[in-house]
Amino acid sequence: MLYLALACSTGPALSPEAERGRTVYQANCTACHNADPALDGPLGPSVKGSSRALLEARVVRGKYPEGYKPKRDTTLMQPLPAVSSSIDDLAAYLQ
Repeated sequence: MLYLALACSTGPALSPEAERGRTVYQANCTACHNADPALDGPLGPSVKGSSRALLEARVVRGKYPEGYKPKRDTTLMQPLPAVSSSIDDLAAYLQ
């Protein structure tokens, strides 16, 4: 029985913050970014490992942090200020 449970596992358990971040990501990001943040999406690049500073700048303000070199030269992403209170959770999930 334990073998079956381990075989069906989808990976390590997420912290409460990362689990909230996963919910935010699924609700707001997967339309453009891949459901798997490590993969490129149809419009947006992979975002796995994105820093909190990048997430805050890009998601909340629609800008890039000073000196950041974007993966793609597009301006398609619109700011999502409603997500600003969840940036820490989103950063925890993407790490």
